[in-house]
This record gives sequence, C-alpha cells and structure tokens, in this order.
Amino acid sequence: MPGGALAEVSATNDVNKTEAPITWKAYFMCAFAAFGGIYFGYDSGYINGVKGMAYFIHQQTGKPYPGPNPSDEEKAAFALEAWRDSLITSILSAGTFFGAIIAGDVADFIGRRLTIIVGCTVFMIGVILQTASAGLGLLVAGRLIAGFGVGFVSAIIILYMSECSPKKIRGAVVSGYQFAITIGLLLAACVDYATQNRMDTGSYRIPIALQMLWALFLGLGIAFLPDSPRYFVKRGKLDKAADSLARLRGQPVNSDYVQHELAEIVANHEYELQVVPQGTYWSSWANCFKGGLLKPSSNLRRTILGTSMQMMQQWTGVNFIFYFGTTFFTQLGTINNPFLISLVTTLVNVCSTPISFWTIERFGRRPLLIWGALGMLICEFLVAIMGTVDGDNPATVRAMIAFICIYIFFFASTWGPGAWVVIGEIFPLPIRSRGVGLSTASNWLWNCIITVITPYLVNPDKAYLQAKVFFLWGALCTVCFVYAYLLVPETKGLSLEQVDKMMEETTPRTSSRWVPHTTFAAELGMTEKGTLAPEIVEDVARKGSVV
Repeated sequence: MPGGALAEVSATNDVNKTEAPITWKAYFMCAFAAFGGIYFGYDSGYINGVKGMAYFIHQQTGKPYPGPNPSDEEKAAFALEAWRDSLITSILSAGTFFGAIIAGDVADFIGRRLTIIVGCTVFMIGVILQTASAGLGLLVAGRLIAGFGVGFVSAIIILYMSECSPKKIRGAVVSGYQFAITIGLLLAACVDYATQNRMDTGSYRIPIALQMLWALFLGLGIAFLPDSPRYFVKRGKLDKAADSLARLRGQPVNSDYVQHELAEIVANHEYELQVVPQGTYWSSWANCFKGGLLKPSSNLRRTILGTSMQMMQQWTGVNFIFYFGTTFFTQLGTINNPFLISLVTTLVNVCSTPISFWTIERFGRRPLLIWGALGMLICEFLVAIMGTVDGDNPATVRAMIAFICIYIFFFASTWGPGAWVVIGEIFPLPIRSRGVGLSTASNWLWNCIITVITPYLVNPDKAYLQAKVFFLWGALCTVCFVYAYLLVPETKGLSLEQVDKMMEETTPRTSSRWVPHTTFAAELGMTEKGTLAPEIVEDVARKGSVV
C-alpha cells in the first residue's frame, strides 16, 4: 500500500449522503479565510483617497498648494499628472497578476494554507517599503511587491474556501470574501477621511501602515486551520485528507459522512486523471487548455469561462468609483466634500454585499449575474445621459450620485461575489489551482489595464470625459448581460464533484434543471462491502503529484 493511502474508504451510491451536516464550527473555519478580503479591499481602496491628499500631491509633484478660495481651474490643476496617477494605481495590479499565476503552482507544491501565509509575508514586506517611501520610486516598488502578496492570497483564498466549504453554504462563504473586501474598502475610506487634512507624511503613511495588521491577523489565524482535503487527495496523502475533512466537518474520521465525501473526492480525481492523464510540468499546464471550445465541460472552455468571468467583473466599471471616485466627484464641481461622497459609496457597497449571502443560495449564481448586469447597465447609462445633458445642475449631480449608489448596490449584491463564487466551482481538481490562479490573474490584468487607461479618459489634461465615461461602462455592462445569459452555468447546491458531472451533461442555459443522479464512487467501482474499489484508492495514492 503506497504511503499515505488508507486501507479502505467507505463509499455510497446515494447522492444525498456525500457530505456531513453543517455545524457552526465547520461554518466558522471555512468563513475565517474570507477575512483575507479585508486587506485586499483595504489595499485597493486606500490609494483612492491618498492620491487626493494635498500633502501627497505636493510631495509627489512639487506643485504649490492652492491659495484660499481657489477656482475650479486651480482645484483641477492641483492633482497628480495622468502618467503618475496611472503608474501608482496600476503597479499593484501588475504585481498581483504575476502573483496569482505563480500562486497556483505554489499551492499545489506546499499547500493552500501555507501559500496564503507566504502571500501575507510578501505583502507585509511591500507595505514596509511603501510606508518608508518619500518619493515615487520606493512607493512604486513597495506596491509592486505588495501586489505579489495580494495575488497569492486573492487566488488561493478562493481556492481554499471553495475546496473546504460544504456545498450548501459554499456560495455564501465565498460571498463573505467579497463582503470582507467591501469592509476593507470602507476601512480605507474612513482612515483616508481621518488623515486627509494632515500636512505631514502621516497623511499617507498611516493609511499605508495599517495594512500590516490585516495581513498579520490572516496569516496567524489561518495557521491554525486545516489545509484543503482536496489538496491532500491531489498529493496522494489520503490519510491526511481524511483528518482534514474530519476537522472541517466536525465529525470523527471514521464517520460515514467523512468517508463518503472522501470517497467521492478520490473517485472524481481518479476519473479526471483518466480523462486527462498526468504528464510533465509543462504538459500539466497545457491540460488547462485541452478540449473543444464548443464542449461546455472541456478544460479549455472552463479556463476561458473563468478568465472571462473575472474580465467581465472588471468591465462593470465599479473600480472606477473605488480607485478614481474622489477625483471624479471633485471634477463634478458642485460637491463640497468628495471624500465624504466616496465614503458614502463605499458604505453602500458594504451594506449591499450581505444580501448575496442569501440570494446566491436561494436563487443561484446565474440569475444574479444576469439581473445584476441589467440593473448596472441601466444605472450607468442614466448617469452618463444626465451628466452629459445637465451636468452643471446641482440637483442633477445629486441624482447622478443616487444612481451611482444604486449601480454599486447591483454590483455588490450580484457580480461582486458571484464572479468569485463561480471561478472556485467550475474547475476539476487536477487543474483547479491553476484555473483559479489564471482566472484571478485575469481579474488583476484587466484591473491593471483599466487603472492605466482611466486617468487618460478623465483627467483634465487628457480626454476629460467626466460623466461621459459612464457610456463606456454601460456598454461593457451590456456585454456582461449577454455573456451571463449565454455562457454561465448554474452550480448552486452541488458539490465540486457534482459540478463536473453537471458540466458534462448540460449546457449553461439548461444547467439549472440538472440534478445529481449517481456518484463517482458508484460509477468507478464499489466493493460488496460498500467501500471504494481498493485499486482506485491505491492508484490515486500512487499518482499523488504536484502537477
């Protein structure tokens, strides 16, 4: 018997008995990982306010402070140049792009949990450099390094939660990650609001340095949680997989619930290895792109779905508000305190996200993404039309802000959490870490592209589109609406192994009607004693690999 294998694993052909009942302990252990969203959100959000701080602008550009009662032209001129604004904002996304791609391999080699801890450590090094900065060079270097850490954590947190969470609450648990992101954005807005008027380096160093607290809390906390049982199955360490699953489900190792779920994970992994055999390191990467484009269950189709899903989430334009909102609200001219309006929009984001905890399990992923995109595109076109036709009227500006808040509500309760939930569910175990890593990298790539080009669209010395930029976001949200209807499958209430079977037997538009009808253990082989065929257990243990 290969090392790490179990003598036998009890199995079942009953699709309703492949997972233990949910306990509060299991819920907490899975939900704690969502805390990683706080430092992701905080890191994304603090830069919005810092770029609008008078001291920071003066330090970076050398421009003199505006005098008392400055004109609108003087206010607009006292800002970061487009290239500097673009570089400071986008360099984090460049780091996260490469960090997310690398993270998949690291997570298969050292485990999901340890990869998150490494990501927290790298992130804190970047934060230290940013805090020490007094000019552009060190600030950019620090944000690049911090980006690698964020890339590690943002990819592997989703992977870890998806692989550990019970199927009935998986959507809610992963939505908790998006909720934590909004909490981070809110905390960043509050800290920026508190330090904006300081005329010393504390104005930007305090918001930057606080990030270390979130990374430290996550890194230390997750060290006490079990690693993913599916990671141990992939490595052929079935005894450790059983121990991990028992801790996560709050059941004894030899309970039928733990044994049946483990048998299903093992049998599904064996099935996937038969469909796409293992090979070298590079061939394992190539496996992410195998299969026909028109076949919904092919690895290629799943990889395209995951990467395009995250691209679409960025295309909604919501990060325009969270990265450039302070600058945009200042440009409207009729708002006395743009920092306060940015704080309000962030608060709307926070309060709206928890709605998804219930709706994503009640109505499913697919309806939320379809109706969310429709709501967003309507709001964005209304903002664009009002701002273009009557943008100098204070009453019109107030209406624009109201529709921006409604638009954020639609995003926060649908596409915000929904895109993360789907990418954690659609990949088979042999390519899951890389698939989630590629999908997360796509999110950060498009985040980077948008943060690079946006200053050139809205800054006074460039295109200066003002409210017209919402025509662009509205058009892209229209694409998101069509995309969700045609390509996104329904994965609600299914185990990760059942999602594999569903994608083989349905199309996205018929997926919501699919119900499980057998188990992988029953398909691949069970003994008369009701255990998984020993040759399957031995084969998975023997083939345990990082690729």
